[in-house]
Amino acid sequence: MRYALLLSYDGTHYGGWQIQKNAVTVQQKLTEALEDTLGRKTTVTASGRTDSGVHARAQVCHFDAQTAIPAEKLADALNARLPDDISVLQSVAAPEGFDAQSSAKKKTYCYRVYLSQRRQPLKDRYFVQIKYGVDLQKLLQAAAMFEGEHDFKAYCAAGSQVKTTVRRIYGIEVKTDGDDVEIYVTGNGFLYNMVRTLAGTMLYYAAGRLEKEDIDRSLSEGDRNRVGKTMPAKGLTLESVDYGLKLF
Repeated sequence: MRYALLLSYDGTHYGGWQIQKNAVTVQQKLTEALEDTLGRKTTVTASGRTDSGVHARAQVCHFDAQTAIPAEKLADALNARLPDDISVLQSVAAPEGFDAQSSAKKKTYCYRVYLSQRRQPLKDRYFVQIKYGVDLQKLLQAAAMFEGEHDFKAYCAAGSQVKTTVRRIYGIEVKTDGDDVEIYVTGNGFLYNMVRTLAGTMLYYAAGRLEKEDIDRSLSEGDRNRVGKTMPAKGLTLESVDYGLKLF
């Protein structure tokens, strides 16, 4: 039987989602908890990989198992075996044909910054401090430039192996609350470091460090010299995954 999990985690102390040799990862911890709970090794698949230091409010994953534990009780069983910075919010029996990765229709990430000349320790775990001036109207202008289907080659980390760098951005929403700025990006998929580089480019444009021509040429020519910096991982959170159906 296939089960689906809704997972939240603080990525600060993890080398990302995917199991690897030289770092502790979220997938590793969840796999260990599943093995302890079910008594056998179990492969768990997520909607996508989050990078080292990136957080998740609502990651989705699936696994196959035979167990007498009711689907809705698996969350509690796993949480009893997971560290405090990882939690299964919900567990359900997955619909027929469901695959956490290939069934995903849309994903939303949020990049968070705060505008301040002085560091604010209570925000520093999930936000990135920005000392330079940011024109919020220009930030909204930059958001509109990225919406639609584009070749995001310039926004992909060097060495990434993907079939195509074309992605569709359904929308970018900018929310502000005092000094806090949240950039929500919804798309059909994202390249390695894409959202962090998008956020950096938007902020550079809003600070007058880049012009509209730079963004236009970064998309039309794939010129990485025309984009902003790739922002630190800690400001990024996977907010939601949309499957076009009510899963949880």
